Amino acid sequence: MADMVLGPFLWERMIRAVEKVRERLLRTVAALEHAGIPYAVAGGNAVASWVSRVDESAVRNTPNVEILIRRTDLDRAVSALTAAGFVYWNTASNTQFLDGASGRPRDAVRFFIAGEKAGTEDFEAAPDVAMSELATGFLVLNFEALVRMELAAFHTTNHVRLRDLIEVGLLDASWLDRLPPELARRLQELLDTPEG
Repeated sequence: MADMVLGPFLWERMIRAVEKVRERLLRTVAALEHAGIPYAVAGGNAVASWVSRVDESAVRNTPNVEILIRRTDLDRAVSALTAAGFVYWNTASNTQFLDGASGRPRDAVRFFIAGEKAGTEDFEAAPDVAMSELATGFLVLNFEALVRMELAAFHTTNHVRLRDLIEVGLLDASWLDRLPPELARRLQELLDTPEG
């Protein structure tokens, strides 16, 4: 740490970091809509959209933009985002777009493919983009599809997001009977350990 050069503590830098994610999300959505590509916002921005309906002070910021599209639209989506200034960056497990030539993986737009598992360890495939509804300025996964997608992945980040939904009262034990046994077990684990 002695060799690390730190910038000043600036409130403006923190605000700008949040604004950059929103701008990246809106540019992505605009490119997809302009190309007529069905999509749904997933992940942290989708969770934040739902949490904000109940308690805006409980909204958690995310550095990521996660978008659900259909496999049949992937080539057109690559063209649309490339035309919007994003740089296609495909890895073995992810289809991502860096935000310009100097973009970093942490700031990437990540695509999930509807009807496919995002990771081999996921319990079930991602939902279809049709399972969405209009939020402010973009289509977001509907609540049940979002919950199932987060429970299916069930990594630490997903735990945090699901606990945010639990904390504001959107997700509770009444959901246990609506879910397949494994997803219900995962939700029960979170309900039993609200502090993590």
